[in-house]
Amino acid sequence: MTNIISATKFLIGSKNFGDSLRYSHNSKNQVNGTSEGKGPVVVWNVTRTCNLKCMHCYLNSENKKYEGEMTHEEAVKFIKDLSDFKVPVLLFSGGEPLIREDIFKLVEKAVNSGIRSTISTNGILITKKVSERLKGIGVDYVGISLDGLQETNDKFRGKKGAFNTALRGIENCVGAGLQVGLRFTINRHNFKELNNIFDLIEKENINRVCFYHLVYSGRGSEMINEDITHEESRQVMDIIIERTIDFHRRGLDKEILTVDNHADAIYLYLKLKETNPGCAQEVYELMKINGGNRSGMAFANVDSLGYVHPDQFSQHYTFGNVRERPFGQIWTDTGNPILAGLKNRKHLLKGRCAACKWLEVCNGNCRTRAEAITGDFWGSDPACYLSDEEIV
Repeated sequence: MTNIISATKFLIGSKNFGDSLRYSHNSKNQVNGTSEGKGPVVVWNVTRTCNLKCMHCYLNSENKKYEGEMTHEEAVKFIKDLSDFKVPVLLFSGGEPLIREDIFKLVEKAVNSGIRSTISTNGILITKKVSERLKGIGVDYVGISLDGLQETNDKFRGKKGAFNTALRGIENCVGAGLQVGLRFTINRHNFKELNNIFDLIEKENINRVCFYHLVYSGRGSEMINEDITHEESRQVMDIIIERTIDFHRRGLDKEILTVDNHADAIYLYLKLKETNPGCAQEVYELMKINGGNRSGMAFANVDSLGYVHPDQFSQHYTFGNVRERPFGQIWTDTGNPILAGLKNRKHLLKGRCAACKWLEVCNGNCRTRAEAITGDFWGSDPACYLSDEEIV
């Protein structure tokens, strides 16, 4: 994903595949993809059906059949369109993607089409057999969601036993030799368990973790008052910095990432400026190359009905349907004012975002959160925890 900040890249100079998408010189100023000649990273909700009912689900998914989802034939054609548009990464998401009966055939089609394929799952359906099949198909990465330790996670995900089942899914992926990552959405109920989560990824030999900031979409829009404060966001980043450096110091190869808040990149830079100015300057150059939030540019979402959106959290904005037009045609058609605006948004932003000196490296952060609080898609993101003194 391109709305990711790599703590390991910034703090210890690690090299991972995603860095080539986020921090490549070829990606600078690209408005339709990750780099010149490439399309965007695409998150595809292959089904809305889910076997859990998470408090923060941006799709309001439930365990029921949803009518009108793309057929196998339509899905295969869509994958071909993505390949033709040189999409580098396709993230199969849901709902729960492993519920879809033809999921293995679709993933195999994507892999054979030269698209790096990843799975975003709650892990409940990942048996040893499933993990081995995913490995055999050529899945590059499996992201499994856990939102705390057992009691917290099960309450958050609406099912007793969800933690233990997901943990078995992680163990099965590790056993099959799959690259597996833990996905953790930060909120008031779980942020104090952060150190325990770092302990868990060490214990379970998990080599990647993505810490997501809460986005107010779907059922997540009901959690606005359960997000963490700005001061707590800074405390979270301090823990992430400390534990990332500790892993490196002890020779543990872990990729630590944060997602959906580009204030994180600036906070990391400001910390490095105090402790390692030379490294800080290199990080600032990486931030300029990345350019901040790139939803509608290097990041796209397609839902289970085939509609194209700027990202998975902004599904109330639709640019077309892949059943009617190839994805590449939709993505490059700037007739829609929201899509056109996202590709060149700086002059449209308002409030703190418009006046912020970090706009070049943040690009206005998350538009969905801004709209949820201000009522204006181009308003300021309320989750920016930088002080007024830090942004002027």
